[in-house]
Amino acid sequence: MKQALTGQLDRIVYQNPENLYTVGKLNVDGSTEPVTIVGQLSGCNPGETLKLSGRWERHPKYGRQFKAESCSVQLPAEVKEIEKYLASGVIKGLGPETAKRMIRKFGKSTLATLENSPEKLTAVPGIGPKRLKTIRKAWEDQKDVREVLIFLQGQGIGPAHSARILKEYGQETIRLVRENPYRLSADITGIGFLTADNIAKKIGVSQNALIRAEAGLVHILEKLSEEGHVFGRYHDVMNRARELLTVDDMVLEHALGRLCKAKRVVVEDLNEESAHLPGKEKAVYLKAFHAAETGLANRIQAFCSVPVSRLALQDEDLKRIVHKRLAVLLSQEQWGALQTTISSKLSIITGGPGTGKTTLIKAVLAVFQQARKRVRLCAPTGRAAKRLSEVTGERTETIHRMLSYDFKTGNFQKNEENPLNTDLVIADEASMIDLFLMYHLLRAIPVSASLILVGDINQLPAVGPGNVLRDLIDSGQAPTVYLTEIFRQAGESLIIVNAHRINQGLFPKLVRPGPGGLSDFYLIEQEDPERIVTSITDLCGKRIPDRFDLDPFSEIQVLTPMHRGIVGTTNLNSVLQQALNPSGNSVTRMGVSFREGDKVMQVRNNYTKEVFNGDIGTITKIDARSATVTVSYEDVPVDYEAAELDELILAYAISVHKSQGSEYPAVVMPVTTQHFILLQKNLIYTGISRAKELVVLIGSKKALRIAIGNDTPQHRLTRLSDRLKRQNLGRYRP
Repeated sequence: MKQALTGQLDRIVYQNPENLYTVGKLNVDGSTEPVTIVGQLSGCNPGETLKLSGRWERHPKYGRQFKAESCSVQLPAEVKEIEKYLASGVIKGLGPETAKRMIRKFGKSTLATLENSPEKLTAVPGIGPKRLKTIRKAWEDQKDVREVLIFLQGQGIGPAHSARILKEYGQETIRLVRENPYRLSADITGIGFLTADNIAKKIGVSQNALIRAEAGLVHILEKLSEEGHVFGRYHDVMNRARELLTVDDMVLEHALGRLCKAKRVVVEDLNEESAHLPGKEKAVYLKAFHAAETGLANRIQAFCSVPVSRLALQDEDLKRIVHKRLAVLLSQEQWGALQTTISSKLSIITGGPGTGKTTLIKAVLAVFQQARKRVRLCAPTGRAAKRLSEVTGERTETIHRMLSYDFKTGNFQKNEENPLNTDLVIADEASMIDLFLMYHLLRAIPVSASLILVGDINQLPAVGPGNVLRDLIDSGQAPTVYLTEIFRQAGESLIIVNAHRINQGLFPKLVRPGPGGLSDFYLIEQEDPERIVTSITDLCGKRIPDRFDLDPFSEIQVLTPMHRGIVGTTNLNSVLQQALNPSGNSVTRMGVSFREGDKVMQVRNNYTKEVFNGDIGTITKIDARSATVTVSYEDVPVDYEAAELDELILAYAISVHKSQGSEYPAVVMPVTTQHFILLQKNLIYTGISRAKELVVLIGSKKALRIAIGNDTPQHRLTRLSDRLKRQNLGRYRP
């Protein structure tokens, strides 16, 4: 329950200049000692009277403190309070001695004199014209900050977002927000269209205003991109906008026209050749998406128009090189794949687990290295890059690092003008590469080089927009090698056998191990969601660690299809946290409590910290006094300020999408009809293929059969395949 607290700010113990998180001491009537207050106390200074709203809490190290969720400021009224305020250093040019002299001269009217008749301050000994100018400017700046914060608070914006807005816009905040409050959704992390729309209503923006319609249309296209689409169907976009904004079609059409004129949006007519949008339908793109899709198609055309640099090696030479380097004989399927990839400008290797994709990569490496050719290995995530490096013994980079991404400018430094110095690029886990990343990758590869994309086409598509690997295969413009043969050692694993069975639409094999024997694939039948949660907790906390000697934090990963519901990530993380890490120093952000020892995941690429979406670490330290959280990623500590904690989620349970590119010793996955809308074959296939040693499915056979039988995952709206077909690069048909 929220409480109110009023008092005079005695001193600031700590304040983070980036997010204005503050630890302070407040003198409260009736209290013999100042009380500790914490929170984003923007623009607060010693001597001011604060009116706070929040909650009392007890910190295990610092004791009882008041956590402020909102704060309003009043200037001091009494002489002693005024003197303390001025002596605090908040006004540049004023110190304790000058503050005393001002109080002697003006008494209670000191602040009024500062505000209304600052020229009278020259009557105070030590204040001349030059110092007066400094004092006046500092007073005005302080007043401006306070006015901005009061304005933002009046629009219902909390302290954390206020600090971000003030940092972004500075003294121009009020003007910019009044001119176009919708810019907040584009410029300020954590403020979306709906929040900006509420602010717009409060400051009097008309429901039919064009800036509102423009922002609504952009918001809808952004939401479509979050679903993986590169564009939206014109009629669908307009219908969604009509429902969201409740405005006339004329307003929407006018707003769309303005967006096109401003080159923020591109509308493209589609003809009957379009694979998915026949007739007179139109595609509506955000400008960046249209530029990336057309740019990628054009780059592929230019790339493939340059003849491949063939290796001067005969078949017998190839066999000798591979056998010498790898000490294995390639299968007939792999041998054909090797010949295809080394003789192609752009080629694709796809296949399920255990089919020898890694062996084929190593064979290609051996051949190119023997020919003294330069090869670069890369993958879309740090986890995938590390895994490829481990199995090949060669240096592997994330695509961002290989392309020298500059986090300050948001640009890749490697491009057509500054290409990679290489003869071949091999990109693993290519199904995870979205439209934008593939576009920048192709731009950076010199046209004299070759590119091999390796991935499992049956896994879930990239989290970002587009379905590039599938589009490339469907276009028929690059030779594609399908590896299907499961090798003997891999064929002994039920994980791999069942991954392929599920991919073929077959129910997995369930073998009961003999007494004392262990399997690597289990299905625990349970219908009741509450009991499923209880079983998952027991499996992670006791049964799997005891039976398989696996660590519940670092070696067991719970994967689930969705975030909401009893068996979604949110509830499972709460339950597993309480079971596996019930106590310790903690900090709460956006309703989520983080504790020392918690398993967490980074959910946004942060190039400053060099941590990336999907990286999993452990919280090693929480300092409530400075509001910092330290997370260890493979023994590398990374510090987070309070305002940055929205980049972290608990990771005892994560979505199947977030698991792409990773491998875990053990995977536990609920499969329940609660997830009916997400029960798809490629989701189950992706989940179980993340496991190396153990899979435990828990749920119902009915739900599993529904998922295996659902081979129609949501279609993503893209035109890359159509564009490539029209260019007709050579018509390599799979």
